[in-house]
Amino acid sequence: MTDDKNEPPELVVDDDWKSQVEKEKQAVSEAAEKEAESGAGAPQLPPASLEMLISTFYSQAMMALGVMPNPSTGEKESDLMMAKHMIDTLEMLEAKTKGNTNDDESKMFDEVLHLLRMAYVGASKQS
Repeated sequence: MTDDKNEPPELVVDDDWKSQVEKEKQAVSEAAEKEAESGAGAPQLPPASLEMLISTFYSQAMMALGVMPNPSTGEKESDLMMAKHMIDTLEMLEAKTKGNTNDDESKMFDEVLHLLRMAYVGASKQS
C-alpha cells in the first residue's frame, strides 16, 4: 500500500461468485426436475380400495340428489336420473363382489345403499 492519495484504489473483481451462482441455479433446476419426475410434489392420493370406490359413488350420488353441494360450483344441484344410476351401479357392484368382500366392505355397502335409497325417496317426493 502506498501513501499516495492520488492513486485510485485497486479494484478486485471476483468472477468466481458468478460460476458459483450458476452451479446453484443448475442444482436447484435439477432437483425440481427430479421432484417432478418422482411426483414428490404432487398431492398424495389414498390407496385404491373398494371402500374408496364405494365412497366415490356415494359422494357422486349425494351431489346428484342435491344433498351435498357440487365442489366445482359450490351449489346444490338435483339430477335424480344420475342419482338413480349411481345407486344402481353400487347395487350391481355389491352383487358382483358378493362373497369376495370382507365384513367392513359388506357393512359399508349395506349402510351406503340404505342411506342413498332413503335420500332418493325423499328427493323424489320433493320433485
